[in-house]
Amino acid sequence: MNEVRDELVGGDDELAEWARARGAEFFLKQDQSVAPSLAEVSRWINSHPDYTASAKYQFLGAADYPLVAYAHAHSHVVVTHERPEESRKRVKIPNVCLGLGVEYTNIFAVLRRERARFVLTKALPE
Repeated sequence: MNEVRDELVGGDDELAEWARARGAEFFLKQDQSVAPSLAEVSRWINSHPDYTASAKYQFLGAADYPLVAYAHAHSHVVVTHERPEESRKRVKIPNVCLGLGVEYTNIFAVLRRERARFVLTKALPE
């Protein structure tokens, strides 16, 4: 999704470099099936009485919004480091996922489930 890519490449770190190296075609494209989910996520956020207007505006203006909507539309799992948290000032991805019935997990659970193994090929400097 362009919003996710734009947010990633806007940084000045290794993740930004990684995203730039992949090019725009690497990222999923929004399709028409996402439109109802965008409306559903927006409706859920805007009707939630505990979030401040600023928190709602910030979430709906960031890449998290289309990311959760895409997962909602396609029954995907969102991978995030965030944890559910009751905060008036910040809308967290897991809270939105819970509210909309979208599955979410963290990267460590994904690595365990996929049985990822990391093997050092060079000795570390002392």
